[in-house]
Amino acid sequence: MRHGNKNNNLSRTASHRKALLMNLGCQLITYKRITTTVAKAKALRTYIEPLITKTKATESKEAIMHNHRIVFSYLNDKAAVKELFTVVAPKVVGRPGGYTRIIKLGARVGDNAEMAMIELVDFNDVYGKTVATAEEPAKKTRRAGGAKKKAATTDAVEATETATETSTDEKQDA
Repeated sequence: MRHGNKNNNLSRTASHRKALLMNLGCQLITYKRITTTVAKAKALRTYIEPLITKTKATESKEAIMHNHRIVFSYLNDKAAVKELFTVVAPKVVGRPGGYTRIIKLGARVGDNAEMAMIELVDFNDVYGKTVATAEEPAKKTRRAGGAKKKAATTDAVEATETATETSTDEKQDA
């Protein structure tokens, strides 16, 4: 029974699973998008998102070096760690989590395994959505109707301005 056991073993030993997730994580950081099975993508998401969160700490030099060492112990690839801290971290600094996206692709031809593409959200050029950076914080709204209300108030202000302009023009003509 697997009561309370949240991690997927992926039918591998602990050392094989650790090596698999390490390699998948390095490839995801390097290429920003990889194709794998759905189960591996879900396991990789829980493996890589805490590492990306560790890259956002900027309290002191000691804390940054400590986080470098922690991330390196999970990835064991200097190039991937450098890419994560220099390229990925500045893009995700404004995002409070959810750094990866899993898109299901259908079944693989050979063994009918469910395939998925896992990608880093901020590096997707297709959707074109911009994310706030450290210099430009994200606009925090809680209401869907805020834009409508704002547009209505600006229309009302413009209507009163035009009404006052026409009344002053009429006074000047008289």
